[in-house]
Amino acid sequence: MPDFFFLDFHWAQLLQPQWYIQNGGLWLLLFVVFAETGLFVGFFLPGDSLLFVAGIYAHEIKDSQTGVMEPGLGYQVLKHIGFDAFQYSYWFDLFLLVALISLAGIFGNAVGYWTGKRFGHGMYNWKDRWFFKKRYLQEAHDFYERHGGGAIVAARFIPIVRTFAPIVAGIVDMDRKKFHFFNIIGCVAWVLSMILGGFFLQKWILAQFGFDLKEHLEVIVLGIVLVTTAPVFIKLIFGQKKKPADDTSKK
Repeated sequence: MPDFFFLDFHWAQLLQPQWYIQNGGLWLLLFVVFAETGLFVGFFLPGDSLLFVAGIYAHEIKDSQTGVMEPGLGYQVLKHIGFDAFQYSYWFDLFLLVALISLAGIFGNAVGYWTGKRFGHGMYNWKDRWFFKKRYLQEAHDFYERHGGGAIVAARFIPIVRTFAPIVAGIVDMDRKKFHFFNIIGCVAWVLSMILGGFFLQKWILAQFGFDLKEHLEVIVLGIVLVTTAPVFIKLIFGQKKKPADDTSKK
């Protein structure tokens, strides 16, 4: 099982998805997915790339103590609680992985929604800190205003926005049943696309080209970060250009 006593820890490792998987396994992965929306300070955590890399590791993972390759992340949990006496199937491992991570995301969003409903209005008066910027909250609010309930689904695929979207939904008093409906759809769609994307890309690359994506994770992570953060940067760039034009028209 993963060793939680990290002797050579560096803060930069928090941005490396493989570090979470190799040192904390599925337990730490579940916490990260929950914290990204359940604890709003989790916006800096590598959610998308972490799930994609988890899909790459879904088939097999190296044991942190023995160095031996063993069945994937889901199987490691069953092994830990003593329910590993069955014929291993990576399809079952994938199902378990997707189900548990989806539940963590759903629960995290639910906590974010409750936080917004209970304390959200006061957050607009908070001062900017390293872990909180009021513009993040405003961006999530604008995103929600444009897309309504679908924003809860779409926000799952946009870093930073997904952290504050459930909070904003609580602030604007979105219907609870409606929120949970979109919450479940968004979480399952996000987890499925990321996990299965990593899993099948790993299998295809191995079959076609004979090399392991685990040995090229830096490139994979960089690509995912660029793709997932592009909408945020585009919004910032074009949003700033549009403001002067709007101000001029008002005058």
